[in-house]
Amino acid sequence: MNIILFGPPGAGKGTQAKYLVKKLNNFQVSTGDILREEIKNNTEIGKKIINVIKDGKFVNDDIVNQLLEKYVFDPQKKNRLIFDGYPRTINQAKNLDLLLDSSNQKIDLVFFLNVNKDTIIKRIQKRKILEKRSDDDLDTILKRYDTYMETTKPVLSFYSKNPNFHEIDGTDEIEEITNKIHTFINV
Repeated sequence: MNIILFGPPGAGKGTQAKYLVKKLNNFQVSTGDILREEIKNNTEIGKKIINVIKDGKFVNDDIVNQLLEKYVFDPQKKNRLIFDGYPRTINQAKNLDLLLDSSNQKIDLVFFLNVNKDTIIKRIQKRKILEKRSDDDLDTILKRYDTYMETTKPVLSFYSKNPNFHEIDGTDEIEEITNKIHTFINV
């Protein structure tokens, strides 16, 4: 089963992805984690990424799509992917469809964790203290939230027409969100 979790930064995608990975014995594909790993390893791509993230922007689609390909085509991960924070643009959504088609896979479920800006700010401030993530300063988060809302509206429209699309109130407690997601998974 391949699943997409999307929502603004701080919506709880990573938390729910970890639950699904454990529940389904799947693999989490977090573009944020993949990008942070590139930065940590000081790769050429990582050097480009760090400047973009500091400006509160999203990394360009070509870089993200290139990094994602190896996960989709990994035979051990086939039909066992939890996409956390990807796709964020129409270009990425179409790229994902092409990658999945060419590897005989599909998206089984799409969950949109809908969270308002105030909740995001509170969560990010808490996460910054707990996880000490460098990309969690308030100005950066507000830029990322606004950018997210602007660039992902078309993605929301793209997926919301599918019968496997489910919008979930991301302001609920973690366990409530997990339980709502669980109702759609027949495992």
